[in-house]
Amino acid sequence: MLTDTVRIDSLANGKMQSEQEKFKPNSKKAVILSAIFPGLGQIYNRKYWKLPLVYGSFIGCAYAITWNGNQYNGYRSAYINFLYYMNGKPNDNNSWDVYRYGSYLSQEPKDWTSAMQSQFSTALKSARDYYRRYRDMSYIITVGVYAIWIIDAYVDAQLFDFDINPDLSMHIAPVLFDRTAVNTRSVGMQLSFAF
Repeated sequence: MLTDTVRIDSLANGKMQSEQEKFKPNSKKAVILSAIFPGLGQIYNRKYWKLPLVYGSFIGCAYAITWNGNQYNGYRSAYINFLYYMNGKPNDNNSWDVYRYGSYLSQEPKDWTSAMQSQFSTALKSARDYYRRYRDMSYIITVGVYAIWIIDAYVDAQLFDFDINPDLSMHIAPVLFDRTAVNTRSVGMQLSFAF
């Protein structure tokens, strides 16, 4: 009775191992799954260890987009409100006041010289342009990261059963070279590497 249980267990284990060995992912399906939702291609390819990398990269991209977007919106509204303020159209929202720095803190903007007003306006505008550029670049990098993970799922599916046997052996065998116009038949040794 005990032997029957052992045979059934060994057959079941043998069947499970052969099913696992038969698994060969389809690269087209891996690409489609990865394009539908990031990380599904890696799950399909059974590369679970890559999931923290996939989601970590997307969390980093989302943080960069959010940070640069918030900074851009802040400097943009500050620049617009400062221009309204300087043109005599006061706005209830003096968001530019947060960005005052250096010697500008001690004076009201109406008391600034035109050079100081121009310099502050230029500083707000260049900061706005700086964060807009990096916000847009963050979007482009996110699309690139998305494409990289799709390509990764495809390559993993293609190379799933690639043999990485560490046995790199060299074979030495005698060889007989054919007659050519330059020399007669000759005998030599052939070295071949199997990998």
